[in-house]
Amino acid sequence: MNDILGEESVRTIILPKSLVNILKEYKETIDSEWMFSSPKVEGMPRDPSAVYGMMQVILERAECKKLRFHDLRHTFATTSVANGMDIKTLSTILGHVSSKTTLDIYLHSTEEMKKEAAEKINARFNKDTNGNEGTITDKQEKPPQAKFEPKKGKTRKPGTGCISKINDHLYEGRYSPKDAYGKRMARNIYAPTREECEEKLAGLIKEMKAEIAEQKAKLKNAK
Repeated sequence: MNDILGEESVRTIILPKSLVNILKEYKETIDSEWMFSSPKVEGMPRDPSAVYGMMQVILERAECKKLRFHDLRHTFATTSVANGMDIKTLSTILGHVSSKTTLDIYLHSTEEMKKEAAEKINARFNKDTNGNEGTITDKQEKPPQAKFEPKKGKTRKPGTGCISKINDHLYEGRYSPKDAYGKRMARNIYAPTREECEEKLAGLIKEMKAEIAEQKAKLKNAK
């Protein structure tokens, strides 16, 4: 595989600190050598088709059209340049041998980028007698963005339990994974609102996953 992809395909990706903190917190909840492990086959990474399926659920909730997972690379490339990243650095991050590949295939200029370029040129040619940059009087302000409310999905994600409405003032949360011995273990929580139920259910899932991880560790040490 390395012979096909080349040396540039093996690289270190610098992640934002906020994302690193999220991944660290997530890693504490799993018991696998893989960061994103398969929930079905122990010791194996998550199947790409499963990741694609999860992405489609996210797109549906955001009411976006269907996209390929690879399209995220194109979005990342265009967004990076729009926010000031130089082509050489971007090319290295994407694993391209030549910056030409980045420019020809992955970089798409947006209307906002075109407007910004025109404004910079306009400001350059409109310097006052003191050598100061001219001001752009016709620049339109961006309209305020409306608060985004994700569309409620029809099904819950695997591993997040289930929530049932018992009556107008009571919700039940349930999580029933298999323990380290293959036995189904089910536990319930209750709350007056769906939001509180979601919060309590998340805590229950975290506790039960830690319990199962402890069981697996004991079994491993006993061998």
